[in-house]
Amino acid sequence: MTDHSGSSAFPARLADLLMRGIYRLVTWAGLPVALAYFYGRGRREPAYRRHWNERLGYVGDVPAGAIWVHAASVGEAVLVTPLIRRLKQAHPHRPLLVTTMTPTGRERIERVFAGDVYCRYMPLDTVGAPRRFMRSARPRLGVIAETELWPHLLAAADRYDVPIALVNASVSARSAARYRNPLWRHTIARMLASLAAVGAASDVHAERFVALGAPPERVHVIGNLKYDSLPTGVGEAQAKFLREGWKAGDRPIWVAASTHEGEEAQVLEAWAELRARHPKLLLVIAPRHPQRFAAVAELLKSRGIAFVRRSAGQPVDDNIGVVLADTLGEVPLFYAAADAVLVGGSLVPGIEGHNVLEPAALARAFCVGPHVREWQDIVEALVAVEAACICDTTTALVATLHGWLADPVGAAAAGRAGRRLVNERSGALERSMHMIETLADVTA
Repeated sequence: MTDHSGSSAFPARLADLLMRGIYRLVTWAGLPVALAYFYGRGRREPAYRRHWNERLGYVGDVPAGAIWVHAASVGEAVLVTPLIRRLKQAHPHRPLLVTTMTPTGRERIERVFAGDVYCRYMPLDTVGAPRRFMRSARPRLGVIAETELWPHLLAAADRYDVPIALVNASVSARSAARYRNPLWRHTIARMLASLAAVGAASDVHAERFVALGAPPERVHVIGNLKYDSLPTGVGEAQAKFLREGWKAGDRPIWVAASTHEGEEAQVLEAWAELRARHPKLLLVIAPRHPQRFAAVAELLKSRGIAFVRRSAGQPVDDNIGVVLADTLGEVPLFYAAADAVLVGGSLVPGIEGHNVLEPAALARAFCVGPHVREWQDIVEALVAVEAACICDTTTALVATLHGWLADPVGAAAAGRAGRRLVNERSGALERSMHMIETLADVTA
């Protein structure tokens, strides 16, 4: 009788080798393209032209044995900030290395930690750059926020015996279906099997990771770190001080935060309709990216809207209809001062939502547009307790906001419901710490 026990394994290995070879060629050929992209984008954002050596894996004077945390961009940087603080507190003598992919993420880390951590760019995922990174930095372990899996990076970590853990790990149903494609499912399974631990954001996500090839004993349900990565030091006293400074004690305030191109026009259309019912309504627009502050200012001027820039410190009298929030780090304060909130990145497709937990934690009723795939589970949970609304048209947006502005008691009840949900689902931070500290001895 012929033994066919290895017949199914051979095509799997062949597919894996084929995809690895293709990926290696693509990343090799794509390196000049990536560097050209950074150079070109640097015309608008000069920070992209700095620290190119780090993109190639040269980390400089980072001491060996650091706890390495990776946060791709500003959203992930906000997410892991409490985790970095806890790691620093628990292991004050262990250096911390934080990598990002974007200048905004790096700026966030450098601003918050002010030199207390080593901050570098993540190397591009060629064959050589991750190896140089691991050989130079020699981290004790690596912690990657969200589900950012880079084949060459994980291979380099394995080569230099650096255990890697995912925190706040999730995989959508659509991504899981894509990863099961016969062409690369074996490659995905191999990468997941190389991870020392997977901290899944929920039971559903844990099941998907196991189905895709992660060893079940390494998959832990730690919950969603987003419930623990919330604004601190902002309360009613700070909000009252801001409102008094704006002379807006009796004015309703609507905050539209983290807006993107195409959203401000919709917001202004809704604001114009709402002003017919609420003549004193003050709108605060906080664009997501600083490079768009000037464009939003021009949009306001073109429409003849009386506005002030937050950075100018000008008085906000009754003639001012809009405050352009052109500062960094103040969105939680604006939320605390608001009567109603819109979380942007959701009115137009492509962004798929931003942090909806910040207004919820501050007990503010909020709404979003229909494009919230990145936050779908959390939005649905908040909608279920009547703390939030999804508005798929400008008409729905106006109706929702009018309801809250006309019924402050109802809006306050919605806000409290959101804060209760946030409090009930917190705790992922401590569970993440426990998982990380079981991977390697970081006390020395």
